[in-house]
Amino acid sequence: MHISKHFLYRSSVSCSGEKKLIPRWNLDSIYTSSISEDYKKDILFLDENLHTIQLHLNSVTSPFGEWLCEFMSLSSKVFSLYESLSAYAYASYSVAATDSEKLNNVSLMEEKGLIINDISQQFGQILSDNAQDLNSLYTDYPQLLQYKFIFEETLEENKHKMSRKEEQLSDDLQRFGGSAWSRLHEQIISTLTDPETGKTFNELRNDAYSADRNVRKTAYEKEIALLKQTELSTAACLNNIKGATQSLNNKRNWSGALDRSLFAARLSKETLEALVEAIEESLPFWRSYLETKAKILKIDTCAFYDLFAPLLPENEDARADKEWTFEEAQEYIIQKFSSFSPDFGAFAEQAFKNNWIDAEIRTGKVGGAYCIDFPYQKESRVLSNFSGSFSDITTLAHELGHAYHYDCIKNADYALSHYPMTLAETASIFAETIIMQDAVKNAAGFEKIKLIEMHLSDSTQVLVDILCRFYFERSVFEQRKERELGAEDFCRLMTEAQIKTYGSGLSEEKHPYMWAVKSHYYSPDLDFYNFPYAFGLLFATALFARFKKEGSAFAETYVSILKDTGSMSCEALCKKAGFDITKKDFWLEGIRVFYKELEEMKTYADSL
Repeated sequence: MHISKHFLYRSSVSCSGEKKLIPRWNLDSIYTSSISEDYKKDILFLDENLHTIQLHLNSVTSPFGEWLCEFMSLSSKVFSLYESLSAYAYASYSVAATDSEKLNNVSLMEEKGLIINDISQQFGQILSDNAQDLNSLYTDYPQLLQYKFIFEETLEENKHKMSRKEEQLSDDLQRFGGSAWSRLHEQIISTLTDPETGKTFNELRNDAYSADRNVRKTAYEKEIALLKQTELSTAACLNNIKGATQSLNNKRNWSGALDRSLFAARLSKETLEALVEAIEESLPFWRSYLETKAKILKIDTCAFYDLFAPLLPENEDARADKEWTFEEAQEYIIQKFSSFSPDFGAFAEQAFKNNWIDAEIRTGKVGGAYCIDFPYQKESRVLSNFSGSFSDITTLAHELGHAYHYDCIKNADYALSHYPMTLAETASIFAETIIMQDAVKNAAGFEKIKLIEMHLSDSTQVLVDILCRFYFERSVFEQRKERELGAEDFCRLMTEAQIKTYGSGLSEEKHPYMWAVKSHYYSPDLDFYNFPYAFGLLFATALFARFKKEGSAFAETYVSILKDTGSMSCEALCKKAGFDITKKDFWLEGIRVFYKELEEMKTYADSL
């Protein structure tokens, strides 16, 4: 599952009060329901094959090459079915979160996930026991050569495993430990309501986009007050999750949470350091953007609640501000994707035509946006909350970029069809870039400035704010080694991180409770979750620059890159595409693309 960076919840009712014609997805080609015969049949089939694969693991036979070939074939079938069943359970739940039956299905698949994890653990150990024979096996069994990268990755991961019994216990306890703390945080935030206005927490956060500064400031102050009321509970959640993470990382011989995250991202420390250094070097540029925005808004300095402030009134008749119908959004996306390649456009058309998108906002449906894959059926689905803003257009493009990525790789062997978040976000942000660059190119006057500012605002979040979150999380782990941390500690560390990154670009009105807002901090498996977005933005920018230089011929190269994302490291993939991502200059080159946009924005500001 790919979670989008667009998390704000918006209303589905137009200003006229008329309900828009916005689609719900059709999952029938996956399963008609969780009580359908096909669904029940596949659950039984999964159980039978889980038993079969466990028997296979318990009887390693000679020659080992034949045993390994059989395991890869069997596991491909079993794991793809499990992932599809699990994805269906979650997708069904996410549009009906109050349905207890659907929640029970999610829990059922989590339990089966424990078996999957145990199988992976056993396989890793067997592979380690036979590691000395692998190189010769590639000669005797050439069909195994395609898995060489995966096998090497498994061997490395196995070095960071506890005993089988300890891993089983850890997985089981996680449901009542880290996962339980995560659910508690989710429940706390989702039930927060302003007593004065009756607005939910998400609705208050939506006011950050208001053209009225008093509305933005009032919403910000109410948000801070609500978070302060719950700080004892949310801080306890975060403190215990990070404490458990540190304990388990120590047991698994990771030097820290960052090293574990880099391994999952298939990214070297050298590359991350180059990326971070480039963003740090660019901070004066982003502060200059915020200073320019403040000038346009006719305020001295942007406060935190001004970060998403529109430059123009929301009712202005401009591309960035008009209220789009879903049909207009559909037509626009298909057209612009087709301008990149007929294949991408045809894929988007198929997704819309076959109702692969659930865009209607309704009670019981989760906020935000995501793309989820069903490898057994070789299809994807997209969830969004469409209200008609241009931001909703880019969100749809972002998630369809994820779906197209999977479509390009879906026919690969299951073990080779999984890619790290770094490369996943590259594909989604590339699709988003196609839309944004076209909009800016074809705009003029106020409309163009509005779009440029929107692009710079989004990019500030992906680079500056994500660097801020990186600093914060690194500090949390450093200090959690020494002692328990409370709300006061988290507020201090978050404020320090915001000062270090935003600097003079923001006034003293920071957001010390941002640690309580970002749900990824509360997931035991998502430490240092955000840097892949920065990677994705700048790598996508580099790829788009290649596209502008090479034209339509680049489309084939792009698909080739996407097909390789499941079978090599980020460095190897980028090198194959002609990029050296271990150098700071590569990332700086991507950032420099934004310089021209800021110059246009400054020219406009000076004209006021």
